[in-house]
Amino acid sequence: MSADANIQVTHEGHVARIVLSRPPHNFVDADIMRRLADTLQALDDNENCRAIVLASGVSAFCAGADFSGADQGAIANDPGGFYAHAMRLYRNRKPIVAAVEGAAIGAGMGLALVADFRVTCAEARFSANFNRLGFHPGFGMSLTLPRLVGEQQAALLFYTGRRITGTDAVEIGLADELVEKAQVNARAMALAQEIAASAPLAVESTRATLREGLADRIAEINQRELAIQHGQFRSEDFREGVAAMAARRAPVFKRR
Repeated sequence: MSADANIQVTHEGHVARIVLSRPPHNFVDADIMRRLADTLQALDDNENCRAIVLASGVSAFCAGADFSGADQGAIANDPGGFYAHAMRLYRNRKPIVAAVEGAAIGAGMGLALVADFRVTCAEARFSANFNRLGFHPGFGMSLTLPRLVGEQQAALLFYTGRRITGTDAVEIGLADELVEKAQVNARAMALAQEIAASAPLAVESTRATLREGLADRIAEINQRELAIQHGQFRSEDFREGVAAMAARRAPVFKRR
């Protein structure tokens, strides 16, 4: 087991289980992204590891970036540092199964999309809430979300920022399996074990063929996302979006 209090790694046979545990909501920042990327790289170097489960140790899978505080958070001040490490997550060689039993919001939804498969439950909530907060989507989701659900559904989720249930997520192809909440982690592990039962060199090479050039394309589109976000993080609309979210009220945007 790893010594990192926020990112715990255990092994069960040929499956590694990564648990993100940063109470209360698993907010992510550049340091968490760096440590997650380092963890995946270490598991790539571990020949005993054939598949990975990404899970949460708190009620939310990941509630996204923390924009609270007077400066709207460190990510708004330096989104490039955050994304530089986030893009590394797509470079891993081994299949990942995400166990999503709570909220996967904003960057947290982006993190769930790093995985090859998502196991979820009716109680889970998914939201690409960027536009509702006053800025362009990030985390490469301009590519990863329509790749999964199609351009029409992706546009709907982006433009509205609506929250959908795990049931809805499976229906539109955002998630792969729906089980009872108490069974999410066990089912994610069972799926990873099923993958790990196949020949590892064959699985990794098949995955590499299916995802040929994908990490490069995601990194490229993330640069466009980043350039737009740089300006929008300084806007009045962004400040209003964050304030409205904190106050649980409807935002009043003014196009500036």
